[in-house]
Amino acid sequence: MNNIDVTETLFATLSNYINGLIAALPRIGLALALILLTWCAVAIVRMLIGKFGRRLNLRQNLKDVFALVASTAIWLIGILIALAVVFPSITPGKALTTLGLGSVAIGFAFKDTFENFLAGILILLREPFSIGDYIEVDGHEGRIEDITIRDSRVRMTDGQLIVMPNHTLFSNPVTVRTNRDLRRTTVMCGVAYDADVDEARSVITRAVKNVETVRDDVKDVQIFAQAFGASSIDFEVTWWTGSRPIDIRTSRDQVVGAVKRALDDAGIEIPFTYQTLTFNEPLQIEQIATAQPEKAQG
Repeated sequence: MNNIDVTETLFATLSNYINGLIAALPRIGLALALILLTWCAVAIVRMLIGKFGRRLNLRQNLKDVFALVASTAIWLIGILIALAVVFPSITPGKALTTLGLGSVAIGFAFKDTFENFLAGILILLREPFSIGDYIEVDGHEGRIEDITIRDSRVRMTDGQLIVMPNHTLFSNPVTVRTNRDLRRTTVMCGVAYDADVDEARSVITRAVKNVETVRDDVKDVQIFAQAFGASSIDFEVTWWTGSRPIDIRTSRDQVVGAVKRALDDAGIEIPFTYQTLTFNEPLQIEQIATAQPEKAQG
């Protein structure tokens, strides 16, 4: 084949491409119009979801989830229709089949991501806890600052931030510290064995009730003699206060101080740990005389 034949073949091929492109221009224009309509439909749906979400007092994250799911579905339908218009041989059924095979491979590759995504949707729908709640999960305790579709941000009580995957929150037991406004707290208090148990209980009860942070107007203060300790009768002191960690620490500090002062004023001893030493044979005690310094002679 000479150069003339090669040139003619190239021109013929290029001409066929140009003619095909010209013939496909109406379909391409229609496909672009469909893409534009899809974009408008997504914008309208997002606006409607935001409007109804405000009426239903839905959280912003939950509205974002609904908007994302609806937008993805609309874009998928619009793109499939646009592809079928530009390429008539590609039917929506074939495109969905190809997309399904591809999604299986993508699903295996992004298994953890999809788990966190689905867990985030379920958490936002069920709302087991809210932003601002104090939770404990997997050995971590802190305040929830944000809940996204993929992860949640927990600010620990020492100031550190933990970005926790939603799958961890969904698959592990979560203790919500601030599920209610009040939480019970307990300290142990020991009194000497020679103290009157009933009197000690009364003194401790009055002291705890007089503490400002103790909510005895809602829940009763409970004082129980619990056990015979090594050197004391141990009382379990239980009361209700605010549910935040700072509320618990503050109230414990005030209660311990109030109980200590009340027992001191009543003359009731809070004993140290006593130890008794036993010897098999009697001990011999010797007194060592100290030499007195001689007076200087003048």
